[in-house]
Amino acid sequence: MSSDNPKVRVRFAPSPTGRIHVGNIRTALFNWLFARHHDGEFMLRLDDTDAERSTEAFAQGIKDDLSWLGLQWDLAAKQSERYLEYEKAVRKLTEDGRLYPCYEAPDELDLKRRRQLARGRPPVYDRSALSMSDDDLAKYEEQGRQPHWRFKLNHELVSWDDLVRGDTKIDAASFSDPVMIRQGGGYLYTLPSVVDDIDFEISHVIRGEDHVANTAAQIQLFEALGASVPRFGHHNLLVGADGEALSKRKGSVSVAGLRDEGLEPLAINAHAATIGSAHPVAPHQSMQEIAALFDFSKLSRAPARFDESELRHLNAKYLHEAAFEIVRERLEKSGITGGEPFWLAVRGNIDVLKDVEQWWRVVDGEIGPLIEDQQFCTKAQALLPLGPFDEQSWSVWTSAVKEQTGAKGKALFMPLRKALTAKEHGPELKMLLPMMSYEKVSDRLLGKRA
Repeated sequence: MSSDNPKVRVRFAPSPTGRIHVGNIRTALFNWLFARHHDGEFMLRLDDTDAERSTEAFAQGIKDDLSWLGLQWDLAAKQSERYLEYEKAVRKLTEDGRLYPCYEAPDELDLKRRRQLARGRPPVYDRSALSMSDDDLAKYEEQGRQPHWRFKLNHELVSWDDLVRGDTKIDAASFSDPVMIRQGGGYLYTLPSVVDDIDFEISHVIRGEDHVANTAAQIQLFEALGASVPRFGHHNLLVGADGEALSKRKGSVSVAGLRDEGLEPLAINAHAATIGSAHPVAPHQSMQEIAALFDFSKLSRAPARFDESELRHLNAKYLHEAAFEIVRERLEKSGITGGEPFWLAVRGNIDVLKDVEQWWRVVDGEIGPLIEDQQFCTKAQALLPLGPFDEQSWSVWTSAVKEQTGAKGKALFMPLRKALTAKEHGPELKMLLPMMSYEKVSDRLLGKRA
């Protein structure tokens, strides 16, 4: 942090043109963690200047997803409510000669680019609009053409100390003057974003490395508007298990989809924060834990690989270690009243929290027992201790069955497990049995649905 701006304020700036996916969330998470690590503020800014594609439903969906993940924002803004501020910036830049109109049609610009490439030159805009005569202007206006507006770059080396990449340099002469305003008047991303960052005193801009090339123009835009430049940090991008870049246009995994699958917010956050870094991908039981270890110096420059199967494995590990207090409210809402003993008994046998319902049915509901040897189960029923059962009941009972039948090992325990749970695998029965009634256990051993 610089001494000029000791207060950390970062922003996550999605466009409400769709639901956010895991790639978006990683950027939001990095900003949130950086703010919390430095006792700063996290801003949600909705970049909704694309009036045709932005919807209130998508905006609400983004808010819902962030809230569910625990990424609460300290302040918020919508670009659609700030056009007066952008117009002020346009006037200043135009008066200073840094914003200029261009009348070339898209096909004319495409022809220019192809000619430059054919001559072995970079396809950089030639600034012919700056030498446009009054006659040219009159002709275009006669044709009813509307201009698009470009920001005139200073052809110089732009450098900054990137939070992730370190010393970074870009030659602004290698790029076309970026379009700031579309033909017809709509703003592109850059100008509103920089104006917002100035007005909301954003101290650090943290985003994916696909924005590195834009940063040189944005730094010059900050300077042209007479503002101090924030610190920039460009983190590595996510690729899928197949190595291809994630993108919502390619149907990447949405946060809403992960929630619907029953994955835990903390597991998603822990996974997103640690893949592509020096930290091991491991479950964490609080956002404070994740924030405490967050460090840009630990991020790899190579793309981070997002593997859904790895996320699901991490989700299961998180639940296997989760304390009862973390899930108490949700269990009780689902009608599961077994409390901490039930949770401790079953948590090691679930992948998502919804899986506990099948074990609650075993304890308190009705199942059809799997009986392969009714004679054996009938003998076991006759030896069943009278309830209520306690933590010693399983050992006492199975010892008696072993002595009476001679069965041991799998031949002893598997028929009892199938009869009592209708499954071949699951929680230790010595932990489940004390939660079950004598009548239920007895009926299942006799082959009755109970």
